[in-house]
Amino acid sequence: MTTPLAFAHIGDLHLTRAEADNARDFSAIVAQIDETEGLDFVFVPGDNADNGLPEQYALVRAGLDGLRLPVHVITGDHDMEGGSLDAFYAGLGARRLPYAVDVRGVRCLFLDMCGPGTGGPDFRLGADQVAWLAAELERAGPRDCALFMHSYPADLKGEGEADRVAALIHRGPVRLVEMGHTHYNELANDGRTVYAATRSTGQIEEGPVGYAVAALDGGVVSWRFKELARPWPFVLITAPADRRLAFDAGHVVGERFTLRALVLGAAERVEFRIDDGPWRAMTRPDGARCHEAAVTWPAGARAIAVRAQAAGAEDADLVEPARDPDGLPTSRGIGSDADALGAWEDRGLLGTQLGPNRNGRQW
Repeated sequence: MTTPLAFAHIGDLHLTRAEADNARDFSAIVAQIDETEGLDFVFVPGDNADNGLPEQYALVRAGLDGLRLPVHVITGDHDMEGGSLDAFYAGLGARRLPYAVDVRGVRCLFLDMCGPGTGGPDFRLGADQVAWLAAELERAGPRDCALFMHSYPADLKGEGEADRVAALIHRGPVRLVEMGHTHYNELANDGRTVYAATRSTGQIEEGPVGYAVAALDGGVVSWRFKELARPWPFVLITAPADRRLAFDAGHVVGERFTLRALVLGAAERVEFRIDDGPWRAMTRPDGARCHEAAVTWPAGARAIAVRAQAAGAEDADLVEPARDPDGLPTSRGIGSDADALGAWEDRGLLGTQLGPNRNGRQW
């Protein structure tokens, strides 16, 4: 039975005061995630306390303590505003970075881009952490890896680090890199690895507040933004890969394949259809995380959709499977947003790049 890794990603919090909108949004996100089953953990990508102050970390800690799921929280540049990460570790009781854990057969690696630097966007890993990363990727062998860091490798300032880390990721078994910092939703595919950044919770310049749900299913990456205001259910197709997120010849669909979809929240009916064809029932095998269906793919078919329906609510996801191995993406600049997919509204991608990395305010 295939059980994909699946997790929620809450974007940069930038918490300041308990009465601020972002603190209320954070509490609401935590409460919503706690309502559902089917996720392995929650990831928080740094910039947790806007000024790195103990009282701000107390707000972060209170929210995270409300989660039933395991939480993995890393550092961002705002966590270094006090000149060190002492308040981060003391306030959150966070595990010392870097570290690795195995979840659903995936090696998950969590990095500190900020402690070795001097603060601000002086992102560095340092020689010891780069060596640790290289050793972990070597040790992983053919196992899929997911990497969690505050920003793109291209933003690293240490001498040679940007190229070194990007190359380690590109030639290694890293299938997914999850990040914060941008403040906007973004996906990039360099032909070997998908990079995913999630909209800030605390300093939003595009779209509504929410969080991302990501999955890694036998090497297939799926990712979709969940708006906080939208009720359950929520659907994420985990297999097959969408052509925009495919990066391996094995992701190309043949005449027959198994469709899998993660459905969060209660659903009375889960169905799929090919293009504009009839809706057909999906089932969830005993003990399985996902709903499944055996699919026979017609010649010339373009897309497959899954919808979940509950009393008064419905949600759907759609993928366009990869059909041509010669049409898979190739990189224009590994480890950076040069391979960004742009707008993809069904996934919550607006393509605005409104944030501190590009076109937005200088927070």
